[in-house]
Amino acid sequence: MTDADKTGAPTPDERNWGMFGHLSALCGLIIPLGGIIGPLIIWATKKDQSAFIADNAREALNFNITVAIAAVVGIVLTFVLIGIVVLVVVFIGWLVLTIIAGIRASEGTVYQYPFTLRLVK
Repeated sequence: MTDADKTGAPTPDERNWGMFGHLSALCGLIIPLGGIIGPLIIWATKKDQSAFIADNAREALNFNITVAIAAVVGIVLTFVLIGIVVLVVVFIGWLVLTIIAGIRASEGTVYQYPFTLRLVK
C-alpha cells in the first residue's frame, strides 16, 4: 500500500510517473509508434505499483491508440485531399492534449482525454 492509498493524494513520485505516462507519448516524434510504446511500457511496468500511475498511463495509451487510428484515416483521406487537413488537426490536438495531460498529472489529477476510445481497461 502506497502513501497515496492512505491519504488519497498521489505522492510526488507517483505524480512524476503519471506525467511520464503522458509525456512518453512524445517519443512518437522520434520513434515510429513511440506514442503507443512509451505509455504502454509505463503502464505495463508501473500498473501494480500505483492506481494513479496506472490510470494516467492507461489513459495516455488509449488516447494514443485513438490518435493512431485517426492518423490512418487521415492518411487514407489524403487521396481525396481532405486528409492533409485531418492530419494537421490530429497532430496539433495530440500535441496540445498530451502536454495538458502531463501538466494535470504533475498536479495530481488523472486527466481524461476527450474523444478517446477506451480500449485498454
